[in-house]
Amino acid sequence: MDVNKILELHKQAIEKNRKYSRKRFIAEKLINDSGNHYVGLIGPRGVGKTVLFKQLAALNNDSIYISIDSIDIDNLYELIKTLNEFYQYKIFFLDEIHYYKGYQKDLKTIYDFLDVKIFFTSSVSLTLYESVYDLSRRIKIFNIYPFSYREYLAIKENILLETISLKDIKEKRWKTEHIREGHRFKDFITGELMPFSLEEPDILLMLRNILDKIIYRDIPLVAKLTTNELELIKKTLDFIGKSQVDGINYSSLSNNLKITKYKAEQYAKLLEKTFVINIVLPEGTNVLREPKIVMNLPYRLLYKKYDEAIGGLREDFFVECMKISGNKINYLKTKKGKKTPDYLVEENGTRYIVEVGGKGKGIQQFKGINMSKSLIFVDGERLDGIRRPLFLAGFLK
Repeated sequence: MDVNKILELHKQAIEKNRKYSRKRFIAEKLINDSGNHYVGLIGPRGVGKTVLFKQLAALNNDSIYISIDSIDIDNLYELIKTLNEFYQYKIFFLDEIHYYKGYQKDLKTIYDFLDVKIFFTSSVSLTLYESVYDLSRRIKIFNIYPFSYREYLAIKENILLETISLKDIKEKRWKTEHIREGHRFKDFITGELMPFSLEEPDILLMLRNILDKIIYRDIPLVAKLTTNELELIKKTLDFIGKSQVDGINYSSLSNNLKITKYKAEQYAKLLEKTFVINIVLPEGTNVLREPKIVMNLPYRLLYKKYDEAIGGLREDFFVECMKISGNKINYLKTKKGKKTPDYLVEENGTRYIVEVGGKGKGIQQFKGINMSKSLIFVDGERLDGIRRPLFLAGFLK
């Protein structure tokens, strides 16, 4: 365990990172967080976790940044103890903690015996609360996502607009500026929602590299899989990316990939755990009704050109907006021979029936449904009836 190397890498990280002046919105929550707990920042590769931790570490001379996947650590507890007792560091920013085997045990030991504050990131959704080491009262988890459309405008264009709600959208309570900034939406959903796009012009090439790391580095850390199974996971994504959104579920994956339904579910949940897909559960309690699978933006563009992928991209965007805003979302099961709206969304106890589509999307699916709680989010300039511009979902609270 080369402490001098860690100290040197910390110094380099802080110096290199001074060029980043703007911080992600979530930075304020982390800075102001208080309480006797450690903080975990969990989110996809490429959303700026590393940059943010370097920015935060630079705010306090008692802080140190450590990239877990860049160095060999034999004993995390002993490392933190040495840096605390001898070098007087009190705040530790541990990047990609899932690369350290046994992090759960060591976090508990550090918490119980050292007077330090730990912040850590992971690109894998960690099951910390299910750990045998009882981390539930010791860890507070924050989720970080790609830019919302609102944050994208604030960081890329220095345009900070107010948040709005689904109720505001329904009742047309927004400002003119919200509508006027919609012209950047195509650039956003085709890749600029990823913070790395601020410096990487070839977004899709970067995304392919990220996907390879997820499949061949991240997933093997959280699941015991054979090399053949990793290739099957890659084929699973290939099938999801090239297919239409409707009808993608565990059964269709099983049938098309010639794998068991159990394996299809396992692979899908690993891909959700590593933030490549979103699994949307159906409305109701019937366990036989399978979830709907959409992709995280903009992975679908690795498998289809924009004009072919746009329908899926719209739904990917809307589901991601619901996750970021914390609104509950379920999909509505289509009955045979009958058209049904896409989603049921709940915001502050109010439930909305939502359809997502292009500018020509109509109200055929809403027959017999209460129109006062219905919305059609369209990718185009339509405000008539219950139609609203899709990009407005990117301003949700």
